[in-house]
Amino acid sequence: MRVISVNVGRAVDADWAGKLGRTAIDKKPVTHRVPVSPGGLAGDERADRANHGDATHAVYAYAREDYAWWEGELGRPLRDGEFGENLTTSGIDVNGAVLGERWRVGSALLEVSGPRIPCVVFRNWMEEKGWVKRFTEANRTGAYLSVVENGDVGVEDQVTIVERPDGSVSVAESVLAYHGDKDALARILAYPGHSPFWDERAARLLG
Repeated sequence: MRVISVNVGRAVDADWAGKLGRTAIDKKPVTHRVPVSPGGLAGDERADRANHGDATHAVYAYAREDYAWWEGELGRPLRDGEFGENLTTSGIDVNGAVLGERWRVGSALLEVSGPRIPCVVFRNWMEEKGWVKRFTEANRTGAYLSVVENGDVGVEDQVTIVERPDGSVSVAESVLAYHGDKDALARILAYPGHSPFWDERAARLLG
């Protein structure tokens, strides 16, 4: 289980990037080691601070294995960083990771906080018909992570699972919770370390 690419990007103006008109989805691989803090990776930017600016979205990880699946579906190659992830991984089931699971990556300690929910910017970036629906239904979303301990990460760093809490739900199950699965949502709410995001989502879904 390892990191095969570390990707960062700066926000740029883009008329296709929704109401904000700016995006940093175009992440490019770097070869140097990169410091990581609750604000994210050094040299990286999140343009949409309202939706992606909090500490639970500090780092986004996506698996090369899931890219391989999408390449078959889309009929074209996909480079590391194309989905806007900071860490492209190999050998770890990112979607099977559970909320609250902690990874040691390089000298940083990261905690799985939730799935990636596709948005209009991602849809327009990919230029694939029905992309939001296809990405959601495939349930290969990758995972957002918060930073528990600052450190630095680099290519070929091992990803070591150091803690996997009992009773939590997987990233894939949390996608179902987001879209109204009451059982999965209840299990997230019962987990003491869940993000306040899920309380807000429950209030919206359940009243």
